Amino acid sequence: MPTTRETVLAALHARLQPLAALTLRDAVLPERIPAAGLIILRDGQPGEPEVTLSPLRYHYQHRAELEVVVQAGTGRANAFDSLIAAIGTALEADRTLGGLCDWVEPEAPASVDLPIEGAAALKAAVITVVLHYTTASPLA
Repeated sequence: MPTTRETVLAALHARLQPLAALTLRDAVLPERIPAAGLIILRDGQPGEPEVTLSPLRYHYQHRAELEVVVQAGTGRANAFDSLIAAIGTALEADRTLGGLCDWVEPEAPASVDLPIEGAAALKAAVITVVLHYTTASPLA
């Protein structure tokens, strides 16, 4: 049986699958970026939990990361903006990931342009997604 952490991360990955961009999990950046863009979900860190007693519960604010990459020539800025907006819309549609999380909160993207020799530059960002969830054990 998967842990709560894995279940929540899998649900986040599944939530992003319907987007036009290719969505991967913990993958290496491919040589070619799809025309619709690329999202790579990184598991991130659960951090130190708050602990409540009776019953014993661990409350995490897990910081997962979405690496978002677009390489679309002249329309790169618009394609990037559209992909970021689509991610926001997907997350806002179900802030509990089907009841698996208490709350899902994306942070503002930190974007950067990455020049590629002999090709159109990449526009990329890391979006931290804070996943609030509770477990009965740090290993559950």
